[in-house]
Amino acid sequence: MTTSQVGKEEQLNLESLTWGNLTWVNIEGPTEQETAYLAQNYHFHPLDLDDCLSRIQRPKIDEYKDYLFLVFHFPVFNKEARVTTPSQLSVFIGENYLITLHKGELKPLVKLFRECQIDEESQQEYFSQGSGYLLYRLVDRLVDYCLPILNKIGGSIEDVEDSIFSDRMRGAVKEISVLRRDIISFRRIIWPMRAVIGSLEPKIRRFTTMDMAVYFGDIVDHVDKIWDGLDEYKEVIEGLNDTHDSLATNRTNEVMRILTVIATILLPITVVASIFGMNIPLGPFSDSPYSALYVSLICLVIIGGMLYFFRRQRWI
Repeated sequence: MTTSQVGKEEQLNLESLTWGNLTWVNIEGPTEQETAYLAQNYHFHPLDLDDCLSRIQRPKIDEYKDYLFLVFHFPVFNKEARVTTPSQLSVFIGENYLITLHKGELKPLVKLFRECQIDEESQQEYFSQGSGYLLYRLVDRLVDYCLPILNKIGGSIEDVEDSIFSDRMRGAVKEISVLRRDIISFRRIIWPMRAVIGSLEPKIRRFTTMDMAVYFGDIVDHVDKIWDGLDEYKEVIEGLNDTHDSLATNRTNEVMRILTVIATILLPITVVASIFGMNIPLGPFSDSPYSALYVSLICLVIIGGMLYFFRRQRWI
């Protein structure tokens, strides 16, 4: 008969959950104390323990005789900076254990561990097929967690598209720049993950009693779907940026055309006003009390003639 056991180290930021002969050790916010504990209780390579504390690691798989060391990067949306940032997950997987080290930002991982702590049926479901199956369920949840983030980007792109063709066009260029940065960051996270997840199934066969080819194939399909979505959004945002530039240029040209017409009309009027404003006699208009009216009529005739000419040329 199998039993469930939950243990917590008081002096370490470490929690463990045991069902049968499989133990899941979860470490949130690992420090040198936690890696020292792992070094004392497991035969892990020192470089792998150092990588758990490093922030510059790329997703990878290091294969050893008794265990695998995995590094994953999953996206987390930063609301303040409005950009998707990578959150690192380090995993040690062996025959009878699964050790996860992370910052606590990955909500599906935290939720899965809590679910296993309080629900014995979940423990039996996830733990009974070995550490390889438990890792699959964990990675599957984290990959599915990427889809809402991707959908959020899609919704933001639709909002930007609406604003480009409305009176809120002035703020659209900033939104386009923010979305472009977010998509680039998301792509930078997913690209190296595709190779790691694609090569994961053959390496963990020895840690599960099930044939996991179909299950990991489903995860790979989801990752490819995310990548295809990012590719599509990248093309859409570039197209929206070009559309915004074209509309802005067109509106600027329209304004410049109107201003040019106004300046062209005012030029001869300014000449006429300057001539009749000189302090010298100018024919019959010099002593007439209606000289101002005559000058105004001349200006109106010039304006009417120029507007008629511009209209015939279809400039206005």
